[in-house]
Amino acid sequence: MKKLIISISLLGILFSGNVFAQTETSGRTEIYHASHTKMTELKHTKLKVKFDYQKEQMSGEEWLTAAPYFYPTDSLVLNAKAMLIHEVALDKNGSQSPLKFEYKDDMLKINLDKIYNRNQDYTVYIKYTARPNEVKTKGSAAISDAKGLYFINAQGKEADKPTQIWTQGETESSSAWFPTIDKTNQKTTQEIYMTVPDKYVTLSNGLMKSSTKESNGLRTDYWVMDKKHAPYLFFMGVGDYAIVKDKWRNIDVDYYVEKEYEPYAKQIFGNTPEMIEFFSKRLNYDYPWSKYAQITGIDYVSGAMENTTAVLHQESAQQKPGDLIDENKWEDVISHELFHHWFGDLVTAESWSNLTVNESFANYSEYLWNENKYGKDFADYGMMKALQGYFMDPSNPTKDLVRFNYHNREDMFDGVSYNKGGAILHMLRNYLGDDAFFNGLTDYLKTNEYGTGEAHQLRLSLEKVSGKDLNWFFNQWYFGSGHPKVSYTTNFEPIKKQVTVSINQTQLGPSFQFPLAIDVYDNGKPSRKNVWVSAKEKNEFTFNVSKTPDFININADGIIVGEFTDNKTPEQFLMQYQNSKEFLSRYKAVDNATENVAKNPAALKTLTAALKDSNFRIRMKALSGLDLTKADQAKSVLSEVEKMASSDPKTLVQGAAISALAKMKDKKYLPLFEKGMNAVSNAVKANSLSAIVAIDPSRVEALADKIDLENSGDDLIAELLPTIVKNKIVKQMPAIASTAAFYPFLKFQNPELGAAAEDGFNWIMSSDNLKATENLTKVLTQVKGQIGSNPQAKMMIVKILQEGLAKKMQVLKANPSSTTINAQIDLINKTIDAYK
Repeated sequence: MKKLIISISLLGILFSGNVFAQTETSGRTEIYHASHTKMTELKHTKLKVKFDYQKEQMSGEEWLTAAPYFYPTDSLVLNAKAMLIHEVALDKNGSQSPLKFEYKDDMLKINLDKIYNRNQDYTVYIKYTARPNEVKTKGSAAISDAKGLYFINAQGKEADKPTQIWTQGETESSSAWFPTIDKTNQKTTQEIYMTVPDKYVTLSNGLMKSSTKESNGLRTDYWVMDKKHAPYLFFMGVGDYAIVKDKWRNIDVDYYVEKEYEPYAKQIFGNTPEMIEFFSKRLNYDYPWSKYAQITGIDYVSGAMENTTAVLHQESAQQKPGDLIDENKWEDVISHELFHHWFGDLVTAESWSNLTVNESFANYSEYLWNENKYGKDFADYGMMKALQGYFMDPSNPTKDLVRFNYHNREDMFDGVSYNKGGAILHMLRNYLGDDAFFNGLTDYLKTNEYGTGEAHQLRLSLEKVSGKDLNWFFNQWYFGSGHPKVSYTTNFEPIKKQVTVSINQTQLGPSFQFPLAIDVYDNGKPSRKNVWVSAKEKNEFTFNVSKTPDFININADGIIVGEFTDNKTPEQFLMQYQNSKEFLSRYKAVDNATENVAKNPAALKTLTAALKDSNFRIRMKALSGLDLTKADQAKSVLSEVEKMASSDPKTLVQGAAISALAKMKDKKYLPLFEKGMNAVSNAVKANSLSAIVAIDPSRVEALADKIDLENSGDDLIAELLPTIVKNKIVKQMPAIASTAAFYPFLKFQNPELGAAAEDGFNWIMSSDNLKATENLTKVLTQVKGQIGSNPQAKMMIVKILQEGLAKKMQVLKANPSSTTINAQIDLINKTIDAYK
């Protein structure tokens, strides 16, 4: 699973340690969560289902084949949430004999006809009604709801919203739509007969074997999954989708998108066949399933889900050319969910405590794909951002990667299991070398295929291949918590011409051991020293040099997960930028230069050089630090920035260059900005609009209509939000709603943007705009698990919603004949209730 991608990344302020920091287990009693005891082994699940769109319920029939796992038993216990159980029987070749059962507290206990022994199969028939709206289980920060089965606009009352049905099984919500043993260490084959209105298409796991027209405008599609997988990976999707066909070797690769996005489906998902080929070869294990389909879901409760052969993405995956020319923001998610088909679907975490053997690999797949497709610098940027996400939450260093003491299983979907876990795999790869690392992964997959895995099994496979003992690594990084915090000092001995570097670990708790790359800069050039840091507070290393080193760069390759303290001067950072091949070292130098450019000529030299960097993220970072109203900066870089604004090969960089020029408010650039308004790129358009408005505010309303902001990224929306709010551009009100929703938190991090967002919130709440209110309440509902676990943040959200509700009531009072204002009031009330 890829966690919910919140529409405003600045929500990270909640976990910055400065405002509302709170660990996930604060005030909670720790509980040891053992792996689920297997009394029964599922063998095969057969379902026949029909949907009641008016009631938002599903009638189902199930034939469940199972056997005792080891010990004899005369009963079967299943998870079955909020159902009506109509009939339970033993099925023998189609002949059914009623069985006694008890259904209580979402558990269905069935008394079998006799005691069954190990490997003695039986089939139970269950007739039931699934009622997802009656499910009491709540959502979490990672997965905002737990109903399992979702009817979207089922009665068709919302004119602009498609009617869809989709399921979400992780963590244990498949049992909301069919009785099962809803645990990761169960695996079963499946077949599903789905009866739906003939106008809709369906998707499920495996292959569609038949499609039969029924009476009353219905059709039954028959889907078969002949390889076993975990119940949480079962999937059904129904809706009015366009299906865009693709292929990998002889395997069907399909993209299910809303028809509006059919022309762009291959731009969004079209790298999938290449990804399958790359991962198959990298792992030396061909993609193991019968097809690969991806589908989008309106109002999806997380980011994306790796349902076997039928991946579900939130609607944000759907992008148009204006977004895609800048950057396919969903490509990392696409690789993430695909890699799960080896790590998660083929070999499944045997318990939620071992979630890392699913999610850390999916996280690291993003690095592997980006490195292969776009180069190491591109991949290193993604790893840097992922680790920033890990470091942002002060509770993360207190958590082991594999942990059995979580409060709630969904607490495992965090920056430790994902971000830190992926970075730890990167360390393992670099320690073992590519051949040993990837051959070890192949062994892990082949040894545990169609079964379950845990961290120890991963260790054993890597040890088996490499011949190295890895207990030290796994005890430190998998079964321990935290990371090294490192500072250093140097001492030069002129007679010996040696420098001693003292590496000091300052973190609370145990010291770490790790290989460390140190670059010693001597006469302006780096010399790489690879050392081993022992698990003690202070390590010393001595190197031969010609004179006092210019400076030392530790963790020069950026491999080690840790916090490293630097005290370099801008002049030293300039030398680091000019001589380092590693992305992270160059990026850090440019980052320092953006902070010092106004007061240090060396910093300006760094930014000037960085404008020509091969990595577009570094070019953008350099542009962000410039102030071209300053004469010295303009003299050094203006001609280069002008070139970048019109002809940089990356449209994101063009947009950033236009933004840098806009600060000058110089009319001579109006032709450039006006040309930018006709670009395909949303980044170029949005920054051009901001630039024109800075010079001539009267043109904002006419030009704003040219930009489709609603599906654009956070940066563009944040850039234009003050302009949109100040000029009351109604067309863009829905686009800014999901940012305005978080104005209290934005004010802590960016007071100017926060004030504009607050004005935007009040504007929305004082208007009769259904779409804007929908977007605002939707995003707050999506993140209720993340915000709702923090009392202060929860209180703040409820307060602003109550104030917004009062404003909507005034709108209703002034416009009693409005057909939409009551719907908006209802949405706000439901969102308030969600936080109570």
